[in-house]
Amino acid sequence: MTGRTLYQRIVDAHTVRPLGDGGPILLYVDRQVLNEYTSPQAFAALHAQGRPVWRPGASLAVVDHVNATTPVRNARTMVLHDADRARQVQTLADNCARHGIELFDMLDTRQGIEHVVASEQGWVLPGMVMAAGDSHTTTHGAMGALGFGIGSSEIEHLLATQTLVYRPQKNLRVTVHGTMPPGITAKDVVLSLIAQIGADGAAGHVIEYTGPAIEAMGVEGRLTLCNMSVEAAARGAIVAPDDTLFHYLHGRPRVPQGAHWDAAVAQWRNLRSDHDAVFEREVSLDARHIAPRVTWGTSPDQGVPIDGVVPDPAHEGDAQKRQGMQRALAYMALIPGQALQGLPISHAFIGSCTNSRIDDLRDAARYLRGRRVASGVRAMVVPGSSLVRAQAEAEGLAQIFQQAGFEWRQSGCSMCVAMNEDHLNPGDRCASSTNRNFEGRQGAGARTHLMSPAMVAAAAVTGVLTDLRSLPCH
Repeated sequence: MTGRTLYQRIVDAHTVRPLGDGGPILLYVDRQVLNEYTSPQAFAALHAQGRPVWRPGASLAVVDHVNATTPVRNARTMVLHDADRARQVQTLADNCARHGIELFDMLDTRQGIEHVVASEQGWVLPGMVMAAGDSHTTTHGAMGALGFGIGSSEIEHLLATQTLVYRPQKNLRVTVHGTMPPGITAKDVVLSLIAQIGADGAAGHVIEYTGPAIEAMGVEGRLTLCNMSVEAAARGAIVAPDDTLFHYLHGRPRVPQGAHWDAAVAQWRNLRSDHDAVFEREVSLDARHIAPRVTWGTSPDQGVPIDGVVPDPAHEGDAQKRQGMQRALAYMALIPGQALQGLPISHAFIGSCTNSRIDDLRDAARYLRGRRVASGVRAMVVPGSSLVRAQAEAEGLAQIFQQAGFEWRQSGCSMCVAMNEDHLNPGDRCASSTNRNFEGRQGAGARTHLMSPAMVAAAAVTGVLTDLRSLPCH
């Protein structure tokens, strides 16, 4: 019998029953996270049928998309004056109270972006299946788990049965060789991968990341990799659990304790692909040749090294891609052959479920210490959770950001998705650590350049897109 990939082994262990020869299966889901934005419709449908939540303890709810991130957080500043947003938050609270689901509301000291909260709480553990109503649920593959996003009707089915109708995916192994040079981060690696294979390059697949660069990468970097894998249309992404992950998880609130921890780790060590497992596709990158990346267009695959230039659509043979490039250039107000380094910005944003963890803030702070944000640039940093914010303050990172001229804000999705007060205006150009540069993503008519948090910091202090390798860090 042919060996199984880690992804296949997890699916095998969670298959309740097949639903036809070679077709979908009924998949058991261990845990899910609910938010105020995608859960109301699911609960409403559940209530219309008079059905309860079958396993309330498998759900954790957070408020993250619509809440304000004002620097001061209290009962007064968290009042939402927008009726629709206020209704979403209240509806989530009512639904959680009705069904006995734990909720991290806006004033909870553990509040934060769902994909940050889940890992820092130890809510997702190796070998689990995790689903949630957000496409970036792929993030949790860094925990040695299978995570994927689902729609509102699927959330309803999940709440009612703790299962989903699921179609198994193909396997794509991405091997990252070599050692990452100084200043290069997981964000640069994943932007390089997406540019190489395309925005639909992993469609129908789950990615397994392997190789020396991945083994040397911290868990928070792996979270970034798995988070942005969906931008290549991957249905999931995974990194095999190892000592780096076990060290990260040990002692977190929701993980096994004492002898149960030791037994769990012994079991988790077996979670890896068999040596003879077959991957339908293989992709390789050499970390030694990866430069700081920046996007120029309106799709995450439209990016180049910071010392590169805007590509010419005339050289693209595919008519549909050529048309997409032309539209992106018009929206971004760029021309073929234009250098990205030196392009002026109006805003700098560090945050999102992709890059708002403590390591991200540490990376950025190294380029901010002793420097000031350039005149005319508004710079914001939004930690991914209240716990990340507290840790950054304890380490002195908040003081570095504030002394440099960054706004030090409370946790939430913020300007990543612009469903709150944090958004750009038409024509604004933002250096951003977020995951999507779609038209209007950060505000109608706004222009977004994706990059690592450290690259955002470099752009903020120079006022232009800048190669961080030209700035000494501290």
